[in-house]
Amino acid sequence: MLKTLFGSGARVKLLKRFLLHPDREFFVRELSRLTDEQINGVRRELANLKKIGLVRMRSRDRKKYYFVNRDFQFYPELRSIFLKTVFDKEDLSATLLELGQVDFLLLSGSFTGNKVSQVDLLIVGDIDSDTLAEFIDSLSRDQQQIRYSLMTTENFLYRYEYQDAFVHGLLSDQKNSIVINKLEKTLKNP
Repeated sequence: MLKTLFGSGARVKLLKRFLLHPDREFFVRELSRLTDEQINGVRRELANLKKIGLVRMRSRDRKKYYFVNRDFQFYPELRSIFLKTVFDKEDLSATLLELGQVDFLLLSGSFTGNKVSQVDLLIVGDIDSDTLAEFIDSLSRDQQQIRYSLMTTENFLYRYEYQDAFVHGLLSDQKNSIVINKLEKTLKNP
């Protein structure tokens, strides 16, 4: 989809690299290797991106380093587009399933446009909290940390049974999206 929208596969790969890693600087050969594109194609696309002001360049140690210009007029919108295409529901749930046992996953907040939600992700299951925190940090959107809640299945079911306001608020909000639900037999009308 993005290749059609942006016209070039190499450009999309470069945009993805810059917009998903806004704090990094890359040199040309590194970008060629990371995107699996020919170096001349990478140079051409970097020149195009630099010409419109989305990418900047600085020289250091006889190498040219490129980085995204966060002051670019459409930077927030472009970053949002790439975040939505890279971390869609299926990709997110597949990645979380690789981190451990996930019995229930609810998307809210920045993932669904629900501005009043207390969290962006509710994850129920058995996942190492440090590994999860590292993954969540990699998803951060422009200095705004993704808010998440990790609960054991037992804790979640206990809170559900006793009408916990936090849990029931998330479950009853129609803007939220349940992506994984292995507890549906236990939960009534989630």
